[in-house]
Amino acid sequence: MPAGQAMTRPKPDAGAAPRANPRGDAVTLADFGSFYAGGRPVRVAGLPQREIAFTKSASLAYDPNGLYHFEQAYVQYFIPARLAHPLPIVLLHGGGMTGAMWEQTPDGRAGWMQHFLRQGHAVYVVDNVERGRAGWAPFEQVWPEAPIMRTAEESWSLFRLGRAEDFGMRRPFAGQRFPVGAFDDFIRHAVPRWLSNNEAALHGFCAALDRIGPCVVVAHSHGGEVAYRALHARPDLVRGVIGIEPSGYSADVTAAAVANKPFLFVYGDYLDATPLWQRLCASGRDYAESLARHGARVDTWRLADMGIAGNSHMPMMDDNSDDIAARIGAWIRGGVT
Repeated sequence: MPAGQAMTRPKPDAGAAPRANPRGDAVTLADFGSFYAGGRPVRVAGLPQREIAFTKSASLAYDPNGLYHFEQAYVQYFIPARLAHPLPIVLLHGGGMTGAMWEQTPDGRAGWMQHFLRQGHAVYVVDNVERGRAGWAPFEQVWPEAPIMRTAEESWSLFRLGRAEDFGMRRPFAGQRFPVGAFDDFIRHAVPRWLSNNEAALHGFCAALDRIGPCVVVAHSHGGEVAYRALHARPDLVRGVIGIEPSGYSADVTAAAVANKPFLFVYGDYLDATPLWQRLCASGRDYAESLARHGARVDTWRLADMGIAGNSHMPMMDDNSDDIAARIGAWIRGGVT
C-alpha cells in the first residue's frame, strides 16, 4: 500500500448487531494483517566489532556499525465482514506496555480487541515506538537516556489494585475487580520505556494514522498524551478520542481540531487512593473543560459514580471488562461520525 493511502474497508451493514456478542462466537473477517509506519533511518558509527555466535556452529565477526531504521510503529488490524460503524477503532497502549494489553486479560478472558471486533468495528492495535514488535534501539547514540521498567510493586499501587503496604500479602482494595489472582501474568506485560521518546511516539502514531485513515482512537494512560497531540496534528483523521484514565494531554487546544467532535473520558474507582491520582483526575477534568470550551462534545464517565464500583486503572482487564467495552462501543456508534 502506498504511503499515506488509507486502507479500504467494507461499508457498514445496517443489520449488524448493535452490541457485543456475549457468547464469543467466531467472527468472519473481510481482512486482517499488519504493517509498519514511520520511523527514521539512522547510521551508527564508531562502535567496536566483536565475535559473536548465532548457534554453537555459526560464529562470525559482528560489526554493529551501519544503517538501521528506528522509531517506527507496528500496527495489526482486523476488519470484520459486517461493519456496524464506518470508522475503525485504533487502540493505543499506555506507558511501559504494548498492544498486547488489548488482546486478552491476564486471567484468559477476551480483551477489548476481540470485544470491539465482535461488535462490528474494524480494530487496529498499535505497538508504538520502542514497544513490542515496533522494536527498539540498543545504541546510546540513538537514545542516550537509559530506559526504565515498571516493577510489580509500582504496578500494584499506581494501577490502584490495592494499597502499597498490602502488596506483600496481595490484598486488594475491597471490591476490586482486577483479577488479582492473575497478577503475575499481568506484570509480564511490562516492557522497557524511554522517557525522552514522547516526540518520537507522536510521530510514529501519526504515521500509523496516515496509513489507517479517519478513525476513533481509544488511548490508555500515557497513550492519552500521544492521542490528544495526534488529534491536533491530524485533525482530519482523528474523529474522536476515548481516554481511558489518560495521564497526559496536548499542551494547547484548538477549535479547528476539536469542535463538534466527541470525546469520552473513562475513570475507574479508588481515585482518591494516592495524591498522584487526585492530581491526574483534576488535570483530566481541566482538559475536558478546555475541550468543551472549544466546541467539543465531551462526556466523562466516573464508573463508581455510575454505580459501577471496583474498577482499577486497567478496566480492559477488570472482571467487568466486557460490559465496559459494550458501553464504549454503543457510545461510539451513537455519536461518532
